Amino acid sequence: MAQINFSSRVGVWWTSDAWPINDVIARAREIEQLGYASLFYGEAGGKETFTQAAALLGGTERLVVGTGIANIHARSAPASESGARTLGALHPGRFVLGLGVSHAPLVERGYAGSYSKPLSTMREYLRAMDAVPAEIEPGEQRPARLLAALGPKMIELSGSAGDGAHPYLVTPEQTARTRELLGPGKWVVSEQAVALTADRETGLRRAHQHLHMYSQLPNYQKSWLRQGFDESDLVVGGSDKLAEHMVAIGDAEAVAAHVKRHLDAGADHVLVQVLGDDPSTDPLPGLRELAPALGLS
Repeated sequence: MAQINFSSRVGVWWTSDAWPINDVIARAREIEQLGYASLFYGEAGGKETFTQAAALLGGTERLVVGTGIANIHARSAPASESGARTLGALHPGRFVLGLGVSHAPLVERGYAGSYSKPLSTMREYLRAMDAVPAEIEPGEQRPARLLAALGPKMIELSGSAGDGAHPYLVTPEQTARTRELLGPGKWVVSEQAVALTADRETGLRRAHQHLHMYSQLPNYQKSWLRQGFDESDLVVGGSDKLAEHMVAIGDAEAVAAHVKRHLDAGADHVLVQVLGDDPSTDPLPGLRELAPALGLS
C-alpha cells in the first residue's frame, strides 16, 4: 500500500474556494493542532488543486493534504502525474492524489469537454500517468493515488490501477462494500458530512442545502439507488431519509459514533465535512467541538 503518513484515523474535508488562501492556511494549521490528520478539498471550478496543495503542504508540518478530487478533465495525465510526483518528493507521505471523472454537466459546461465512457476514460488516463518517464523525480515513491469510486467497476479499478478509493456521500454500509471489493492492502478514505446541532430541523435544513447540487447529478443518483434508496429519495435536495443517511445530524458524540461506523466498516480514514447554514461557513468551531469526541488531542 502506498505510504500515507496519517497521524490519526480522522481528517477533514473542506472546500475553501471562497476563502483567501492565507486564511485557509491559517485554518489548516489549527486543524493540524487539533489532531486531525488530513485536509481534503474539492475541485469544481474554484482554486487550482495542485497550487492549493502546495500552499497547504508548505504551510503545515504533519498534515496530509489530499485532492478530493482532482478533475481529470482539468489537466492532462502527464501534468497530474508530474505534479503529484513533485509534491510527493517535497513532502513524502503527506500528499494524496485523489482523481475523479467528475460529472457530465460540469465537464461539458465548465471544461467544454466530452463526457462519455467514464470508466474507460479513467483507465486510459491512469495508463498515461504510468507512462510518464521515471526521470521525473527519480527515486521518489509515487504519492498514493485514490479514485472517486462510487460504482463497483470504478471501485475495482481503484484497486487494480490505483491505491484505493475515496468514497463520497456514502453510508457506512457502502464503505463496507467498498472494502469488500478492494480487499486488504488498499486505502479506503471515506467522507462524512456532519451537521452539529441538537435541533433536527436545523440539521435537515443544512443537509438538504448540502445535497441540493449533488442530488441533480446522475452519478450520485445512481450511487444512491445502488445503496438502497429509491426514486422518491432523489428529489432536489434529497428526501429527509436520504439527508439523514448522508449527513450525520446531532451532537458531537452522535457524530463521532457515525464516524466510528465507517471505521468499523473498513475505512482506514474518515474525513468529516462540517456543514453550516452557508457553504462558506468557517468549519473550525465545529471541528473544535468534535475533536474530543473523536479522541483527538
